[in-house]
Amino acid sequence: MATLVFGALGTAIGGPLGGAIGSLLGREVDRRVIGTGRREGPRLKELAASSSSYGQPIARLFGATRAGGTILWATDLVESSETASGGKGQPKVTQYSYSVSLAVALSSRAITGVERIWADGNLLRGAAGDLKTGGILRIHLGHADQARDPLLAAALGERCPAHRGLAYVVFEDLQLGDFGNRIPALSFEVFADGAGHDLPAALLERSDAEISAIPVPAFAPVRGYIDEGGTAAELLNTFGDMAPLVVASSGRGIAVGPQTEGPGEPLPLPIAWREGEFGVRTGQQAARGSASGATALRYYDGARDYQPGLQRALGRAAIAGDRTVELPVTLDPADAQAIVEAARVRAATAGDRFRVRIASLDERFAPGRLVALANGTVCRVEGWEWRDGGVELDLSRSGTTVALAPAGDGGAAWRPADRLPAPTRLQAFELPWDGSGAANVARIHCAVGAGDGRWPGAALYVEAGGGLVPIGSTGTRRAIGGVLLAPLAGSPGVMFEPSARIELACDWSEAQFATVDGAALAAGANRVLIGDEVIQFMVAEPLGAGRWRLSGLLRGRGGTEAEALRGHAVGTLVVLLDDRLTLLEPGAIDPSADRVAAIGNPDAEPVFASVRTPGRSRAPLAPVHPASRILPDGSLALEWTRRARGQWGWLDGVETALVEEVESYEIGAGPTAAPIRSWSSATTLLTIEMPELVDLPAGTTIWVRQLGSFARSPALPLHLID
Repeated sequence: MATLVFGALGTAIGGPLGGAIGSLLGREVDRRVIGTGRREGPRLKELAASSSSYGQPIARLFGATRAGGTILWATDLVESSETASGGKGQPKVTQYSYSVSLAVALSSRAITGVERIWADGNLLRGAAGDLKTGGILRIHLGHADQARDPLLAAALGERCPAHRGLAYVVFEDLQLGDFGNRIPALSFEVFADGAGHDLPAALLERSDAEISAIPVPAFAPVRGYIDEGGTAAELLNTFGDMAPLVVASSGRGIAVGPQTEGPGEPLPLPIAWREGEFGVRTGQQAARGSASGATALRYYDGARDYQPGLQRALGRAAIAGDRTVELPVTLDPADAQAIVEAARVRAATAGDRFRVRIASLDERFAPGRLVALANGTVCRVEGWEWRDGGVELDLSRSGTTVALAPAGDGGAAWRPADRLPAPTRLQAFELPWDGSGAANVARIHCAVGAGDGRWPGAALYVEAGGGLVPIGSTGTRRAIGGVLLAPLAGSPGVMFEPSARIELACDWSEAQFATVDGAALAAGANRVLIGDEVIQFMVAEPLGAGRWRLSGLLRGRGGTEAEALRGHAVGTLVVLLDDRLTLLEPGAIDPSADRVAAIGNPDAEPVFASVRTPGRSRAPLAPVHPASRILPDGSLALEWTRRARGQWGWLDGVETALVEEVESYEIGAGPTAAPIRSWSSATTLLTIEMPELVDLPAGTTIWVRQLGSFARSPALPLHLID
């Protein structure tokens, strides 16, 4: 407020220069009257990431912490390339990827393990130990018998150290495609010994002085601590507001322990004095101090992935401003709230200070002990000093340190999904031509997906000559597949079946199906491949846990009536035919001989699949509407109706287009593989003279099939010889 007032007055009197001077005066008044917030203790780092600066200390880690680490060694980026087809009618595309190998130091004392690893804020390694991208991770715990890392030994030779006593990790061939082809900012969840009530003793384990420590109960909530150096006194002073310690001399050096809690049984003080020198009649002096306890605590919140948290003490802030203590410790919000509230209560009772002289040094009145003055005031011994007239004790009033703090709340935190890897699932099949694109190329599709879990996509290959040749990639969209949960009865596939239904379980529980109307169904929506039959459905009903009921069916679509007539058993594979499928480039694979392979990041080995129904997309559809009659002269007149590939609907008043180069039919008697007699026709009519019929045995079936440019259609029975 004073800043605004003095600034306005200065501007009115002296212009801009006067305003600047007035603002400076006002800020000084505000500082003296209102005060400013203070922060004390080691500074917390806002989710520090790995770095490689010279001279940077490598911290000692205790308990559960999140550390950035220091990069010890790294290779240059390694470039890899892979050439694959860009799709039908597109040139081949060369894709480049980059990887790096590096070693990152974590702790200058031994640790017990590393769990999650974050890269640019996203999980690089999950709690189950799975890397979310390509590469190999090795963890060295920092024990005294630690062996050299094989990668570093191969790169550095005999001068490669084993880094004994230093915990570090090594990434080998870490793929950088997910991080903009650069080394990401790394941070690690590290676990080590020494947290909790044993932390003071663990902190002093490297001290050169003769300092011993005993467990401190107040340190029990501390789940982790990051020590970046300092003297023993500085380390212990860091925790003064959290849990006051008592440091006293012992027969073997200096002993560190906890203060006793509560009033306990204070010892009466034998006060000595001399007239006129110190405390005229009482042998003591008193002074009123000001409470300076912490009003806020910043810490690493273990409930929020070690992000910095803040808890404030109850009540109004002091006039002189907040005193915020920063501790690089891992705490839960409730424990942090209890610690800062206890510090506030201690400060409120420790404002009165006393100096008392006793006749001689008594080990019972060591620092930290509770004593009682003549008027009954309970104090704690803070220190002592030997004088010529006796021993002077520094005392502070002691009161209860039991604080009733509300449950702390660290707030909600965003967490990247930690999903286990899902193995790749692959199906390959040739579908009937749907009328889009060229009619003279094979339409081979791959349905590549995965179950529940993390799946970043897969690369596709064709198995040829004992090796794998790249033919493309899938992207991250999963094809939706599953299996039948109930048998599907056979059907002639000629009419819409509103009551027919399919029950299936999807590989991926998040898979979705949609309900459409009749117009969309007639336009070709909602196609699924069940076994080798193409089916359309109108209504999709979720049953939970990835299970669906699809009803209102059109069976035998695209010329798959024979498969519809046979029906399907439980466990038959199901695939949703949509834009999640991967269409292979024409000529990329010989569907009758080659296999397709898919390799995703989670896959230890390639997944192989043979192409089902090879040649189907270029094979003519079987003719329909057979008719036969015996003519008066004994001849047999046969007739049928042509169908064409890509014609999924019947248009009234329009003749079906001929997709093949020429119209030609083969008519045969007997088995289709080895007919007894055969005829040919360029139209959908044929008359067989009686002399050609008399030699055919009874029970022989006469059939017809269309001869296409690349294949023959299935046969249509026309007539049975009596």
